[in-house]
Parts: sequence; structure tokens; C-alpha cells
Amino acid sequence: MKHLDEYRDPALILRQVEAIRATCTRRWTLMEVCGGQTHAILRHGLDELLADAVELIHGPGCPVCVTPAETLDQAVLLTRHPEVMLCTFGDMLRVPGALGDLNAARAAGGEVRVIYSPLDAVALAREHPEREVVLLAVGFETTAPAAAIAVLQAEALGLANVSLLVSHSLVPPAMEALLADPDNRIQGFLAAGHVCTVEGAAAYHAIAERFRVPIVVTGFEPVDLLAGIHACVEQLERGAARVENRYGRAAPDDGNAAARAAVSRVFEPVEREWRGMGRLPASGLGLRSEYARFDAVARFGLVTPEATGDGPCIAGEVLRGLRRPTDCPAFGRDCTPDTPLGAPMVSSEGACAAYLHYRGEA
Repeated sequence: MKHLDEYRDPALILRQVEAIRATCTRRWTLMEVCGGQTHAILRHGLDELLADAVELIHGPGCPVCVTPAETLDQAVLLTRHPEVMLCTFGDMLRVPGALGDLNAARAAGGEVRVIYSPLDAVALAREHPEREVVLLAVGFETTAPAAAIAVLQAEALGLANVSLLVSHSLVPPAMEALLADPDNRIQGFLAAGHVCTVEGAAAYHAIAERFRVPIVVTGFEPVDLLAGIHACVEQLERGAARVENRYGRAAPDDGNAAARAAVSRVFEPVEREWRGMGRLPASGLGLRSEYARFDAVARFGLVTPEATGDGPCIAGEVLRGLRRPTDCPAFGRDCTPDTPLGAPMVSSEGACAAYLHYRGEA
């Protein structure tokens, strides 16, 4: 199993599907948390192959999708400062907020740079000392270490023209919120392997024990995902509820201690607004007081309009696994990648984009 193609071997996939079917004595409902896993499941048709044994529902594991509209509006406001150079990942350009999106802000004259790493923002700040470089720092545990290192590097270089608009989110508190919802149907979780490369599996043990649900860490190829599904339904059939790591080749059980240390040095847990899920305690990261000088909200005195809701978009229910994208009356009609009403239609990890791309359903 050393080559990518072997993780997509059709014969092995079919054997795994049959093994899952043979294990199930009833139909189980599992949630994959990660948007990348959602796209892989739909791209390879795993949900259809397993439809009679397992229902796969999609969770809020798309960092772009859960970034609140307020953060997008703050980013747009920053582009109206002539001295600001806003640095962002490309996925954020077309996510709509109350003030429009960053593409429109760029067309209106704001300077918006697409970057591939938070360290790119530090490099730009060194190259352009006359500009205020602001990093739109979004993402889950996977991207937070790079943002933390960017702050530490800016500090070491003595750069006074770098700041962060922070909207990092933490996955375990969102999983707890989903399970605490009386309307949830989740019987087991597929946990995102890339988050566990940083956090390890330890963050999930308390959740599995408290809510009595199995949580299986898995990867992103069909063979990985099916191995995770099989492990999860085996636990459910036995009445077990524990954390299991089926992605050990990339996500060690103890994660990455150095990455976690960098994050904890720069950031601390804070209450965070999740688009579609509301404010969740200790579900985000904010700059520690020692690094408050890097806070773009304080530096520029940002005040944003109150949120007005998502209109006809049902993204909140999609992100909570309560409804599917095709349940939305606007899906594929009023809401398309060219005219998105919500982030799940434009993000590369969004469930709505996955359904439209791989199923062409409308």
C-alpha cells in the first residue's frame, strides 16, 4: 500500500464494501466531519455503494464554510483602507457576506493577495514596509500552526506592519455541539486525519466516552474511508464506543507536539461564531494578550454590521448534517458556483459544491 493508486484499487474497494455490508445487521448513520472526505465520498460514489448498509451524512468540516459572515465583512472593510494589503487563501475570495465578497472588494480597488502559506504574508510585509499586511487567518487545527509561526517570525524580524484577522476554529467542540443537539442522528464519526496529524486522537476520547459514539480517524482515499467506516460499524455492532486510529501512516496517535506548542504559545481558546451553528464556547483560537499588537480588529478599529442571516440558503442545516444540499430549493438554480448564496457552494471542501460537481443534481 505504498502508492496512491493502491488506495483507489477498484477490486479492493468492492471487497471492503462487501465486508461492511456483511458486518451490518442494520443500517447505521455515520458523519464524516471533513469536507475533503465529503468530496472523496461523492467523487468515488461510496455513499451509493453503501446505501443499503450505511447512511453517510456530512458535517461542518469545511473551514471556509463555517467562517462567520462577520469575519468576511471585516475583511472587506480592511480592503477599503488604502494602506492595507489583505492576504488570503483563494477559497475565501467568493464567500458572500453582508458587504459582498473579496473578489468584489478587489474589483473596487482593494488590494487582495492570494497566498499559499501564512508565511507568505510575512514575506510580503518585509518586501513592502510601506504597507499594512493583514493575514486572514482561517482554518482548523491543521492551518493554525502556520499562522502561529507567522506571528513568531514577524516578532523575530521586528515587523510592525503585520497583523492577523483571526477566525481559526477547533473541531472537537463542534462535534460536541452536534451530538448535544436533540435533532442529531449521528451514531458514529469519521474524524479528519489531517486534524489528527496535529492534535492526535487524544482530543476525541472524552467525546466518545461522554456521548457513547465511536470515533474513527481516517484518511481521504476510498480505501482509507472504507476502512474507517468498517471499523466504525464493527464498534456499533458490538455496542462499543471508543476512538480508533485507522490513519496511522500519516496521523500518529500523539499528533505533532511541536505544532501544538507553537499554537499554544501564540493563541488561546476563545468562544467562536460558526456560520450556521452559532457561538460555541472554546471552539476557536484568539491571540494571547502578549501578541495583541498583531490583532487586526483592534489595530484598525473594525466595526461590522449585524448579521442578517443567510436568506433562502440552508447552509446551517447542511453543515449540521440535518439536510442535504439537494434539499435546498435554491440548489443549482439560484445558488450556483457563479451565483453562490452560501459558502458551501464555492469552497473546494463545501458539500453543495461536491453535490453539484459530482452528481450534477439540481
